[in-house]
Amino acid sequence: MGRAKSGTLVEKVSPSSKGRAWRLGLFLAALSILPLNAAVQISDSAGERIGRRIWQNECGGTVSGLTAWNEGEQFASLGIGHFIWYPKDRRGLFAESFPPLLRFISQKGTKLPEFLAMPDSPCPWQSRAEFQEAQNSAMMKQLRQFLLRTVDLQAQFLVSRLQDSLPKMLAQAKNGENVRKRFDRLAASAQGCYALIDYVNFKGEGTEATERYRGQGWGLLQVLENMRDTESALDEFATSAKSVLRRRVANSPPAQREARWLPGWLTRVETYRNTR
Repeated sequence: MGRAKSGTLVEKVSPSSKGRAWRLGLFLAALSILPLNAAVQISDSAGERIGRRIWQNECGGTVSGLTAWNEGEQFASLGIGHFIWYPKDRRGLFAESFPPLLRFISQKGTKLPEFLAMPDSPCPWQSRAEFQEAQNSAMMKQLRQFLLRTVDLQAQFLVSRLQDSLPKMLAQAKNGENVRKRFDRLAASAQGCYALIDYVNFKGEGTEATERYRGQGWGLLQVLENMRDTESALDEFATSAKSVLRRRVANSPPAQREARWLPGWLTRVETYRNTR
């Protein structure tokens, strides 16, 4: 994009530049409608309760489940949210979330174990087999104890991730007003906050270009966009989430055998309707 001598933007721009400018304008507009305080207000105690429910969802609420590497995956899944940690020179479709968690915990004043002191370091285990062999190693035990000690901070991180997700989603939404309205309806209740926090941790924001099958995403943005506003917010969110997850499985590469996970995913989503 050129500039006039005065420093103002030249009016004639390429189509691609127009597209980037439009997206930037939409992103700034999204930020402008956010309140000055956080979009989601949750007490520490409520956040910790939600975190423990997510811990139950991800790994049965067990200490051993805090350090996992699922069969068929190329990364370790750690903590109450099964945060993704890739080995060196290994990346996949899914955004890495364990290093951001470590930075968050460190910023809160908690000292990290020595082998985690560089939060952007790769996972030290190169494969699931290597990870499984190390289950009783000193490093793995130290990692597990660290994760157990920081459950409350991990819960705070989950809330923070949801807060950060809204402007990202609004910047890409086809209809930002509808997405914001649906988000706000859910965030107005503790159960709705649980649904939002769990799903964005479970399947992401839906804003990463890599997190697509056949051009269709499966994150929180896609669930909010797919809602019809014909039922209660919780019921409609759960119904929409199930539809989006079924679509993901239908679009997924057959070799990944994602259909084996679908029943568990749908059971998890059904907890969003439960107001216990």
